[in-house]
Amino acid sequence: MLAAPTRWFAAAPGVSDTGPFNPHFVADVGFAFLATGVALLLFAWRPNLRLLAFGAQIWIVLHALLHLWGIAQGHVHNAATDVVAIAAPAALGLFITWPRKEAVRA
Repeated sequence: MLAAPTRWFAAAPGVSDTGPFNPHFVADVGFAFLATGVALLLFAWRPNLRLLAFGAQIWIVLHALLHLWGIAQGHVHNAATDVVAIAAPAALGLFITWPRKEAVRA
């Protein structure tokens, strides 16, 4: 999205159906994905940063819920893509980063 926004806009299934290309919007969303990815990498490197990664998942989950809501409302142009490429990764990220009780040390 950030490296080749016009190519991404044309190639990503269903994106061009949302309206004309808006470089500012594509960059905004690209940076949100980048920030979430960085947070997940930091969590993989330092597991004590779970809360940071969990917080970064909020926008991904809300984005997925928006797509699932669209499917529920009958907007099923790209339902399979929405579920596989948007909702499933959001659910996985939420599962991985969900805050857990840490084992009590004796």
